[in-house]
Amino acid sequence: MKTLTIIPSRLSATRLPGKPLLKINDLSIISHVFKRAQEANIGDVVVAAEDEEIVDDVIKNGGRAILTG
Repeated sequence: MKTLTIIPSRLSATRLPGKPLLKINDLSIISHVFKRAQEANIGDVVVAAEDEEIVDDVIKNGGRAILTG
């Protein structure tokens, strides 16, 4: 059986808007999360986001992401 890890992400948080795209060592938080999940080596990893900026950032940093409604 193949495992798929889906990481939900959105920009419209109330406590810290834009959090997924904040940078740590020149890499966005969501890209850090994607890379850590991928390093766990448990299967495919995909970020699911309703914001195109998140999808673009993840893809730009070598990850897989899908745009949701």
